[in-house]
Amino acid sequence: MDAFYASVEQRDNPEYRGKPIVVGGSPQGRGGVVATASYEARKYGIRSAMPSKKAYELCPHAIFVYPRFDAYKEASRKIREIFHRYTDIIEPLSLDEAYLDVTQDKLNIGSAILIARQIKQAIKDELQLTASAGVSINKFVAKVASDLNKPDGLAFIGPADIEPFMEKLPVEKFHGVGKVTAEKMRKMNLFTGADLKKLSEDELVSYFGKSGYFYYRIVRGIDDREVQPERETKSVGAEDTFAYDLTIIEEMEQELAKLAKKVCERLERYQLKGRTITLKVKYSDFKQITRSLTLTERTSTLETILETSCQLLKGSEPVGKKIRLLGISTSNFTEQEMRLKKPEQLRLFPDED
Repeated sequence: MDAFYASVEQRDNPEYRGKPIVVGGSPQGRGGVVATASYEARKYGIRSAMPSKKAYELCPHAIFVYPRFDAYKEASRKIREIFHRYTDIIEPLSLDEAYLDVTQDKLNIGSAILIARQIKQAIKDELQLTASAGVSINKFVAKVASDLNKPDGLAFIGPADIEPFMEKLPVEKFHGVGKVTAEKMRKMNLFTGADLKKLSEDELVSYFGKSGYFYYRIVRGIDDREVQPERETKSVGAEDTFAYDLTIIEEMEQELAKLAKKVCERLERYQLKGRTITLKVKYSDFKQITRSLTLTERTSTLETILETSCQLLKGSEPVGKKIRLLGISTSNFTEQEMRLKKPEQLRLFPDED
C-alpha cells in the first residue's frame, strides 16, 4: 500500500487531501516519532521513524494526526478480501503489505501482470486507496519491483531481466542491508549488486556472516522461499512508545499492566501459552535492552505475565533513567501451538512505502 496510514487519513478526512500529513506523535514536548507520512510530506524529507520534532522543523505547516489503528486494520481486512478473490496463497507481512502466489489462479486470468492490475483497480474502486505491485518469479525480486514506481505503480521483472537488474541494484536495497551494513559495504567499495557478485560465497560470509549466503544467491536472482500463508507462531507481544519519557517506577508498572493485558488477550485469541517472557526497554538516548525469564510452566495469565515483567523491569535498574518505550512478549510455545496461523502484529513503523 502507498503511504497506507496517511492515505487512510486523507480518504476519511477530505480536508487532509493534497496536504502534508504526518501520522504519529505530536511535535509538542518530546513529541514521539513519525509512523508514516503522506507523499506531500515526504517532499520535505519526512520519513518513518523520524522524531516528530524533526518532521516539524522540516515542514512546520504539516498536519500531525494521531494513529487510528482500528481504521487501518479494517482497511487491511478489506484489502485481504480482495486478494482472496484471486488466490488463497497469501503471506501477510504487515497491515499494508503481503506476498501473493498467483500460480493458483482462482479466476483463470492467465497473467500475473493482469491479476496485479485488477487487484490494484479493485482497491482503488472499492476502498479509494492506491497500492503498488511488483511481479516476478520470486519473493525478493517482486518485493524490490513493488518499490520501483510508487505511488500507484506496477513493475514486472521477467526471468531474463533478473540478473542484469540485480547487478545494477544499490546495495542498500538488498534485504537485510541496513544503514550500518550499507556503510560498511561502501567503505569496501561495494556499491551495487555487480560489486557483490565479484566476491565468492566464502568471502561474503567472512565479511557479513550468515547474511553472506543470502547475498551470494540473491544477487544471482536465486530465492527459493515459498509464499507461506501459515507460518510458525514464535512470539506474541505488544509494545508502546510513550508521549513523554517515563522516569517513575509506578508509571512504568502502570504501562506494563496495559501491555500485559494486550498480550493476554492475544494469547487467549490464539489459544497459546508461553514459557518465556521477554521485556523490551528503550531509553531516551535510543539505547535498547531486553531481559527474559523462562518459567517452569507455560502460562497465559495476566497475573503471571505482569508480575514477571515487573520483576524483569526492576532487574534492569530503571531508577534515574528515562524510558521512551516498553514492550512485553511471550514465546517458547509447544510445537503443536506453533503450527497455528501466525497472529497479526501491528507495526508502528511500516516499511517506507
